[in-house]
Order: sequence, then C-alpha cells, then structure tokens
Amino acid sequence: MELAYSELRRLARHYLRAERPHHTLSATALVNEMYMRLAASEPIDWQNRAHFFAVAATQLRRVLVNYARDRQAQKRGGKQAKLSLTEVGELAQPEKLDLMALDDALTELGKLDPRASRAVELRYFGGLTEAEAAEVLGISIATLKRDWTWARAWLIAQLKPSS
Repeated sequence: MELAYSELRRLARHYLRAERPHHTLSATALVNEMYMRLAASEPIDWQNRAHFFAVAATQLRRVLVNYARDRQAQKRGGKQAKLSLTEVGELAQPEKLDLMALDDALTELGKLDPRASRAVELRYFGGLTEAEAAEVLGISIATLKRDWTWARAWLIAQLKPSS
C-alpha cells in the first residue's frame, strides 16, 4: 500500500475532477476509505501490481457510489440542489458525471457482458493500462480493446440524456 499510495491519490484526484464542484470528499479521504475497506476485508493473496489495482478500482468505485448515494439520501434533501447564500439567484452548475447513473449502467452492462464491464472498471476506476487490464482479465490486448470500445459505446448510449 505504501508503494502505491501516491498513484492511488493521483487516480482519486482524477476521479474527483469529474465530480461536482466543491466536492466534500478529498483524494486523500477517498484513498483512506478505500484502504479501510481493504483492511477490513478478508486477507487477499496479491498476485501482482495489476491485481492490486484491479481490487483497488472496485473499492474506489464502491466508495464513490456510496458517497453519491449518501449525498442524495432523502434525509439530506434528496436530489434538491444545494445553494450557498452567495449562489442564490445564480443557476447551479449541473454535475459533470452522474456517478450513480454510471454505476447503474455498469451493473446492467455486467449482466450483458461481465468481461466488458470489468474492463471498464479496471481501465476507468483502476487506471490500469490496456496491457495490465488484459493481464488481470486473462485475455489478449486486442480482445480488451474490442471490449473497451464496445462497452464505452454502450455506456455512452445508456448515459446520454433523453431529449
């Protein structure tokens, strides 16, 4: 974990850039929460760096999705926009990425094509290269590229706002 901490923080900063402005979860808090989940789980026999980042990707995704769900909980006002006093009268900026919608779409994709869903999780949330993700999945790089291209197109179609 010590060796990967700085890279995990870099990945966390990357994910948080896609979140709404003034996000209250910091990159450090995201990585720490992921670490706490890993530490609380059953011991894992780490195979290699790619295996570690594959597991970390899953945990980062879960932390972000759970955080988004908590933010939208009804006891906190649900999906109502939160405005500071200085923002009253101005339009609130929409979120850049609806993480809950992405999670739901990835879950649906997992039902259609589990390997493609896992490829997206490894590449997007795990930050793995094509070669690393292919190694984790036990497939060729060409197959990974096909899965990645198909999955991205499918997700874009699913996440496109209806007009």
